[in-house]
Amino acid sequence: MYLSKSRYCAAVQCPKILWLKTNKPEEFDDSVMNEAVLKTGSEVGDLAMGLFGDFVEVPFSRNLQEMIDETDRLMQEAVPIIAEASFSYNGAFCSVDILKNLGDNNVELYEVKSATSVHEIYYHDVAYQCYVLSKLGYTVTRACVVHINNEYERHGELDIQQLFTIVDVTSEADVLYSDVEDRLAMIENYMKQTDDPDQEIGLQCFDPYECGFFGYCTRELPKPNIFDIASLRKKKKIECLCRGIVSFEDILDHKPIDSKYLKQVEFEIKDLPAEIHKDGIQRFLDTLSYPLYFLDFETFMPAVPLYDNSHPYEQITFQYSLHFIEEEGGELKHKEYLAYPGEDPRRGLAEQLCRDIPMNVCTIAYNRGFERGRIKGMARVYPDLADHLMNIHDNIVDLMLPFQSKDYYCKAMRGSYSIKYVLPALFPDDPALDYHNLEGVQNGGEAMDTFARMAKMELDEIEEWREHLLKYCELDTFAMVKIWEKLIEVCG
Repeated sequence: MYLSKSRYCAAVQCPKILWLKTNKPEEFDDSVMNEAVLKTGSEVGDLAMGLFGDFVEVPFSRNLQEMIDETDRLMQEAVPIIAEASFSYNGAFCSVDILKNLGDNNVELYEVKSATSVHEIYYHDVAYQCYVLSKLGYTVTRACVVHINNEYERHGELDIQQLFTIVDVTSEADVLYSDVEDRLAMIENYMKQTDDPDQEIGLQCFDPYECGFFGYCTRELPKPNIFDIASLRKKKKIECLCRGIVSFEDILDHKPIDSKYLKQVEFEIKDLPAEIHKDGIQRFLDTLSYPLYFLDFETFMPAVPLYDNSHPYEQITFQYSLHFIEEEGGELKHKEYLAYPGEDPRRGLAEQLCRDIPMNVCTIAYNRGFERGRIKGMARVYPDLADHLMNIHDNIVDLMLPFQSKDYYCKAMRGSYSIKYVLPALFPDDPALDYHNLEGVQNGGEAMDTFARMAKMELDEIEEWREHLLKYCELDTFAMVKIWEKLIEVCG
């Protein structure tokens, strides 16, 4: 069995990950795997291959020996730039994203990442590759990480020289080089175990990546437990676990966490009724005035900027839903905007938003920082619309506040004030407010991925998915209307 660089890095994080992947793969929770992120990594890697001009790519093959043989042939032919150059030493296999063949067995290697900075795990990744190549007789004269430069702003044709940052990590890889052989020996012995390895739960379960085997490794912990506390730092959860404070009963007895987290525990253990502070809720409601506009944006974040005046991973707004009521007791009305793929969606959206929301009116969002950030970004790009956009920005009120301040709290919110917890807690039996009843798109991540995929769809398929997106986003603002009505009801 070949040990790839990704499997090696998994063992750096926690060797039990590798053992479970091999022996109990069915226990893996693939919800930790973001397919959109994996696709982005592949697209970024393909784009980076052209950083140094013409190159030859080693075709992928499930028969790794074919890739190794093809690489050897290209090296013998003195091909200067090889992408996915593949090597193996004593079962340790790696494909180098970009290899510069300098001749006389001298090489430079470049590891491409879709991240915007260098993370510690990347040093281990590169050190492993340096080890394999060095053992095969190559001299790695330079080892680098290539990552996205998030300060790059696109103007005209994409400039990949500006899009990527090359960081020399040769010295960091050299420091870790001697550890590679020891770790490989450890992995070999570790993998010989026939029973589940005895591995402590720790920060390695979350860093550098969330482990898909966490549920399996914590299956014997009481439910609910310290890891179910919403928003509590992972480090604090591990500290409590190490002290033997695990169950909600333990937490209530010892009170090792702040009171704002204890509320979730108390409501769960004591099965308390909803806690409603009418004065606080009324103070919030008093900040609202008719006409009321309920606004929600949907965005996507292309790693490679698609449009002028945009940066890598910038939140590009492509859709909004707007419910509005012009006067007390007035009819609930709805407007919406959804761009078509292939064009910069921001200008058309910003223009219609200014038509749909008048100046100096009360706009309501849930977690307003998100909507305000997108509006401010569009105002920067379109100065002719800036006055109107910033007027909307300045008049947004946050519907999240009564729940964030716990002026309204119940057990079903599970310590969270996210709308995805608040809504079903307030309306547990209303199918019209259940996102799971939507077809195609049921959450923001799916909306983001859907719009990105639409660029490669046929027209009839685009129209089908547009309907899914419109219904999803419409529910977001309709949900806000219902929550606002609930707040009025409890204060009545």
